[in-house]
Amino acid sequence: MKKLSQWTLLGMAAVLFLLAGDAFAQWRGYGWGHGPGMMGGYGMGWFGGIIMVAFWIAVVIGVILLIRWLVLSTKGGVSGAEESALEILKKRYARGEIDKKEFEQKKKDLI
Repeated sequence: MKKLSQWTLLGMAAVLFLLAGDAFAQWRGYGWGHGPGMMGGYGMGWFGGIIMVAFWIAVVIGVILLIRWLVLSTKGGVSGAEESALEILKKRYARGEIDKKEFEQKKKDLI
């Protein structure tokens, strides 16, 4: 299993932080007959707008990272795409495209 990058973990932590805000929204009781609502409640004002924008940015970044991870995992990743020159040389020798003398010479050139 692949390790998660620090940015992925940071994004997950940010999403959890933003989602946990609702759990602590009304930790104290209503005072003076004011309940939650638009006029007399515990609204977050302009700070709520910032939280909303940050939440949607985190969602978009999370979706982009998820799509990137899925694409790389189905293609075998970036590191598996290229073969070393020595591996190619060994395969050519195994298929009989080159003889032992040519293989040894090219191997010496590479190393």
